[in-house]
Amino acid sequence: MHRNARRFSATAAAAQLSVLLNCVRISIEERSAGLLCRSHAAAFPLGLHRHPYLASRLISAYSLLGSVSLSRFVFEWSLQEGNPLLWNSMLAAYSRDGHFREAMSLFSGMLPRAPPDNYSLAILAKVSGELADLASGGTIHSLVVRLGFASDVVLLNSLMGMYLRCGESKDARKLFDEMPRRSVSSWNGLMSGSGEAVWDLLLQMQREGLRPDEFTISTVLPFCTADSTGRWLPRGREIHGFVLRNGLGLGSELDCYIGSCLIDMYSKRGSAKLGRFIFDRIAWKNVVAWTAMISGYVQSGELEEGLILFRMMQHKAGVAPNKVTLLGILPAIGSLASLISGKQIHGFAIKEDLIREASLNNALIDMYSKCGSLDSSKRLFDQDGWQKDAISWSCIISSYGLHGRGEEATSIFRRMIELGMDLDHITCMGILSACGRSGLVAQGLEIYTSLIDEHRILPTAEISSCVVDMLCRAGDLQRALKFIDSTPSAATPSAWGTLLGFSVAQGSTQMRDLACDRLLHLEPDNPSNLVALSNLHASSGRWDAAAEVRARMRERGLSKLPGCSWITINGVLHSFFAADYSSLHDSETMIFPVLESLHSHGT
Repeated sequence: MHRNARRFSATAAAAQLSVLLNCVRISIEERSAGLLCRSHAAAFPLGLHRHPYLASRLISAYSLLGSVSLSRFVFEWSLQEGNPLLWNSMLAAYSRDGHFREAMSLFSGMLPRAPPDNYSLAILAKVSGELADLASGGTIHSLVVRLGFASDVVLLNSLMGMYLRCGESKDARKLFDEMPRRSVSSWNGLMSGSGEAVWDLLLQMQREGLRPDEFTISTVLPFCTADSTGRWLPRGREIHGFVLRNGLGLGSELDCYIGSCLIDMYSKRGSAKLGRFIFDRIAWKNVVAWTAMISGYVQSGELEEGLILFRMMQHKAGVAPNKVTLLGILPAIGSLASLISGKQIHGFAIKEDLIREASLNNALIDMYSKCGSLDSSKRLFDQDGWQKDAISWSCIISSYGLHGRGEEATSIFRRMIELGMDLDHITCMGILSACGRSGLVAQGLEIYTSLIDEHRILPTAEISSCVVDMLCRAGDLQRALKFIDSTPSAATPSAWGTLLGFSVAQGSTQMRDLACDRLLHLEPDNPSNLVALSNLHASSGRWDAAAEVRARMRERGLSKLPGCSWITINGVLHSFFAADYSSLHDSETMIFPVLESLHSHGT
């Protein structure tokens, strides 16, 4: 009778445990912290609050619902010596919530009390990688070998990821080569840190009989745009064909992820139309897909299309943009000078509490400046509550420079140096450009000298071009030519193009011919250079030579995109292309007389 009573009691306890575990599962699915707390409370009178499996699930559940402190409370109340289950759950909770230092400290306390297993070590390998702590990672690796887990593929993959995150690609490859058995995840991990060699690894993986999965494709696609020399690669289409033939990701969330990678790949190749073709065929579009297509339009220069899609994303699809979406659309708003749209995005960022992000604030500062609102840029830069980085200072310096406020730009630049901020090439270009736009040649040259001599900044082609532009704007073409001849980094197409443009504007025939000759020598197939040469012949009355250049361009299939300007009036974007009279504006009777008047006054 007593045996039957004990059997009944055990059965009842098992049933109660099953009910509690089911309640914990539902609380996670429904994101209900209240149900989770009630389930936890119900375990106490039943004596199940210290049951290892229930306690482990509670630790994970509290962590998933954002309360790692309650996870620690359950851990402390339920801890049993020698049982790694609760330790692993707490380690996973700390790792999941980004408390990496706490995970390391907990592991130190675990070692003398419970033997770590392969799961514990995999978590700590990931934590070491997140902290870029190579010493701790090496210790974990030695434990893996000593405890006999050297054949655990999942654990070895975690160690390989740790080495890659610590920048030790050679150690990662050595570990990969020594693995007794490799999974698809092993190859995916190695490919993620292999740069352009990823294609060779993909082929080797298939030769060993392993089939690429969705994550392999998403790893490979970013390297299918251009190689180190800038040549576009045909491999992206091959990967796209592989995806279609094998139906990778169809009917799942991965369909959206792979589709987003394909959109990004085609957009970087200037094929936004192909990107849109893929976008329209993604059955379930999340914020990643929308962001990829919006950024694709912006990268391809189709700014208005990007802005239209950004509005459609919110108003028709009901998908809220995230920080990455805002960073993708803000350059388009700045280029279109759509101040109202920019303010709306700023308001949305404040509402969603994204305004503490330096990257987003930097983009907003740049956008306001390009939209003509320097005061808004200054107010945002001066606000407290966010940590300004070197890019922030570069943005505000460039903003003042863009508006011809060189004195203020140099003052901010000096303050930046006094605060010990790191100078990069973007900052240098911003301050030199600001001096050039404001006619501060002496100050600009003094800053350039200090950058090279005192701050050890290498005079890149872009920095040297800023100096050439500054001298040309001041009308000192001879000094600009001397600078180009004496500075190896300055003899670039950009610098010679700048000199050519100012030579034409100032009527310096000799300098114009020299700059054009050097430009054509450096870039013989650049359509802009050939158009400049044709115009040069035409302005000198050499019509046959001009026609010959145009004929050469037609034979080679070269064409130059026409210059375009635009303005938004009452929410409508009006575009104007150079020398385009095929579709005249409705207000042409007002526009052209004003243009003729400005031309007659030499403006």
